[in-house]
Amino acid sequence: MLAIRRFTFCLFLLACGMVAGAESLQSTFKEAVLPVVQANCLECHNQETTEGDLDLSADTDLASVVKNYRRWSIVLERLEAGDMPPEDADHQPTTAERAAVIAWIQQVRTVEAERTQGDPGIVLPHRLSSNEYNYTIRDLTGVDIQPAASFPVDPANEAGFDNSGESLSMSPALLKKYLAAATIVSEHLALTPGGFEFAPHPVITPTDRDKFCVNRIIDFYRKQRTDYADFFELLWRYQNRETLGMAGRRLEQLADQSGLSQRYSRTLYQLLCEPDESDNGGEIGPIAALRQLMSELPDASTPENVAAAVKGCQAMASFVSTLRSSLVPEIANLTSPGVHNGSQPLVLWKNRQFAANRRRYVGDTLPDGSFGLPDDSKAAELMQVPGEADAAPYKQALGVFCDVFPDTFFVSERARVYLDPKKEQKLKGRFLSAGFHSQMGYFRDDAPLYDLMLDDAQQKELDRLWLELDFVTSAPMRQYAGFIWFDRTDSQFMRDRVFDRYRAEDKDSTSAEKVAGLADAYCEKAERLGGSEQALEVIRFYFDDMNATFRRLEKLSIDSQPRQLDALIEFAQHAYRRPLSSDEIASIRSFYDSLRNEERLSHEQAIRDGVVAVLMSPHFCYRMDLPNDAVAGLEAADAEVPAIVPLSDYSLASRLSYFLWSSQPDRELLELASKGRLHQPEVLIEQSRRMLKDDRVEGFVVEFTGNWLDFRRFSEHNGVDRQRFPVFTDELRQAMAEEPLRFCRDLIERDGSVLDFLYAKHTFVNPVLAEHYGADVDSSGDANESWSRWDQAGQHQRGGLLPMAVFLTHNSSGLRTSPVQRGNWLVQRILGEKVPAPPATVPDLPSDESKLGDLTLREALARHRQDVACAGCHNRIDSMGLVFEGYGPIGELRDLDLGGRAIDDSAVFPNQDKGNGLAGVLQYIRDARQEDFVDNLCRKLLAFGLGRTLQLSDESIITDMKHRLAGNDYRFSSMIDAIVTSPAFLNKRIRISLDETVTIP
Repeated sequence: MLAIRRFTFCLFLLACGMVAGAESLQSTFKEAVLPVVQANCLECHNQETTEGDLDLSADTDLASVVKNYRRWSIVLERLEAGDMPPEDADHQPTTAERAAVIAWIQQVRTVEAERTQGDPGIVLPHRLSSNEYNYTIRDLTGVDIQPAASFPVDPANEAGFDNSGESLSMSPALLKKYLAAATIVSEHLALTPGGFEFAPHPVITPTDRDKFCVNRIIDFYRKQRTDYADFFELLWRYQNRETLGMAGRRLEQLADQSGLSQRYSRTLYQLLCEPDESDNGGEIGPIAALRQLMSELPDASTPENVAAAVKGCQAMASFVSTLRSSLVPEIANLTSPGVHNGSQPLVLWKNRQFAANRRRYVGDTLPDGSFGLPDDSKAAELMQVPGEADAAPYKQALGVFCDVFPDTFFVSERARVYLDPKKEQKLKGRFLSAGFHSQMGYFRDDAPLYDLMLDDAQQKELDRLWLELDFVTSAPMRQYAGFIWFDRTDSQFMRDRVFDRYRAEDKDSTSAEKVAGLADAYCEKAERLGGSEQALEVIRFYFDDMNATFRRLEKLSIDSQPRQLDALIEFAQHAYRRPLSSDEIASIRSFYDSLRNEERLSHEQAIRDGVVAVLMSPHFCYRMDLPNDAVAGLEAADAEVPAIVPLSDYSLASRLSYFLWSSQPDRELLELASKGRLHQPEVLIEQSRRMLKDDRVEGFVVEFTGNWLDFRRFSEHNGVDRQRFPVFTDELRQAMAEEPLRFCRDLIERDGSVLDFLYAKHTFVNPVLAEHYGADVDSSGDANESWSRWDQAGQHQRGGLLPMAVFLTHNSSGLRTSPVQRGNWLVQRILGEKVPAPPATVPDLPSDESKLGDLTLREALARHRQDVACAGCHNRIDSMGLVFEGYGPIGELRDLDLGGRAIDDSAVFPNQDKGNGLAGVLQYIRDARQEDFVDNLCRKLLAFGLGRTLQLSDESIITDMKHRLAGNDYRFSSMIDAIVTSPAFLNKRIRISLDETVTIP
């Protein structure tokens, strides 16, 4: 009787919220909670059986309950749901007992959360995850090398994320993989005069170095727009800017918007539209004809006029190209007796002649023809060639025309130039080639582009790229070795004994002494064989020019070594994500010196090994979240107590960037950290908003949503029978995997409502996915690139996360749907319920939906729920999956299952509400479970942001997140703001001992 009175009194206190403090909670546990647990729970949830992975036998006091609160939160959830103990249990608590335990667990949560509020918990130092490593290397080097591709899959923590110290340990085997990855990165390093850069591929071999440097120049060329029609149209639009709604715009502004050269646009405008007094385009000839054509273009008053003007600009461009090609002079080969026509001195001379004539009118020949102009047009009349006596003004106009309209702006591909050009046209892909045969060599031919189109910054960039081509590839030295080889073999010019000491394989073949010696011997023979004065001059120029190039590159190589070592130190600073100490800088220099002096490594190999050392440092591959400098002076009153200290601004920069980018902080974050401003709440919010709009937020989208919603590895999913579902191609699978990423990225960028995850009436599709969904959207273009928003998705039972094919397919069983898996995914991933794994003895349903016999899948599941041991979980999840029966095994809409039976997507939800299909389950969530979704999303995002499993001290942050969401239209940024300004994000828990300095775990 006394026990009952005590129990009732405790229940009363708990219900009134009056029990507080550890002593009262401990007393209530002993007297009112533990007896109920022992009588009703331990039969199944003990150390031996641990049904549902739950052992309650070890928790015999308040302290153990607090320590293991996560398991008691499951008890609370199940007691509140009324499905624990199960209906067939031998013992059942009374209503009062059940209420008392519920109230006590809730009170423990409240008291402990208040007691520990602001405690950031211990975030263990941990290595970068495989994906964080790849993202960080990408941002550190500027190229997406993916060196961690061979790393094992990182384990997830209890919250389901693989970015925490709880799961990211380092083993000896993994350490070897980190070393291999660092070596891979170093092999992408190319030394440059100003330091070093990283290529998208290894650059160890000469061929790979060539590819890297040549591709950069080709990419630069391809970015330049040189189509005359584009420039003529720009001039026309500028003249009609008021009609086109561009009043007040300058020509340079319009050129920028069109991606055209400001310099060349202004040149053409002054020549064709506003010639000044010094104009020498003439009153006849091509410039006069172009001015006439320009004046005849219609205005922009109607769409028809606009189209006609565009067509007219194209006709002007065709006229220019046709006429200009007729004015290109022929360049005959320069020959010398005994010297092969393909020998480098002669071929390079011919290249220089081509380049010199790019903008010159050469010869006395006058053009003959209309060049596409209508015979009766005014422009054709202006192109009429006058008599010889009056030809001088016409030739002067041709000179102006050729100067402004070169025969080409740059040469990116060149075949062998000393052979028949028509026969050589098929030789494509010889990028920047000098036009040799059987020899490598490059020739720069871009003066018209450089002088007419590029601004100062672009000119400097192109000069740098060409210099680095010679520097990185040693192209001139290799070209010279090719010259010696060719003239000893194909040419046979250097077969004489006097040339025996000059061989391509000799390391000193490019020395000043040997170059001078070969030059003398070569010229002496060429002169003896009857070489012309011009040929001898060209040959001597070749040797002088090559020798000057070798000496310049040698000096540049020596002068650049200190800069490259400085670049290694700067690289380490970026890698460590903070400034280096003087000792760290000295250590890097000392390591380099030891490699050069003791290991006898070359400068390049020492720099590469230095990069490996930096990438193997714990300061790079670990995240330690160091506190600020003020912590060093702290002392504690007790022997050993937990202490909460602020993180340094540099640690905050890393914590923020690895939260929102899964990668290292950028320059702006580090600059704010250097000024000590990053910890300010308003700065953190401002930076987080900026970062969410940056392309690097893709790392967050992939890492957070991929793990939260469990589709990270769907692109490797092979659980679909492709013979039965031939439409499930690799392209469709990839599109399915990308749909939620596109959706989430869009929601984040526009700072949309998180409720759109559930209720949105739109999604994103590409042509492949659109066909699968039956979407009426533009399906033109590349299937992997042409993604578009589908606003009518709601009318086709799509929109939001739940009906996305990736989740429906991933949670199916190949040849049938799986309401259990689909329902389990929804209640766990979306609503945050804890569902234990099924017992090993549960029988499997048939794997093929067409072989279920007389039963429907719904009926088979109903029979399964008759087992009381299974009913508790299945009553919670089956209905949440049955509503998706209208979607087949690969997420396709259907009316019949694979056995030909009519689809029934009705369900009775856990609260006994009824609904059908997607609309039914969304209505159920809106009415009864929306707060569960919001709470779960907040918890998942906080666990990801803090990089650890949540604890009771985090409850206040979660409450703040939910309040901010409700007060800001559920905008996504509201959650981010709450996290990045929370004490848990800004601080670190460490332990301090009286007799030692602060130690950082």
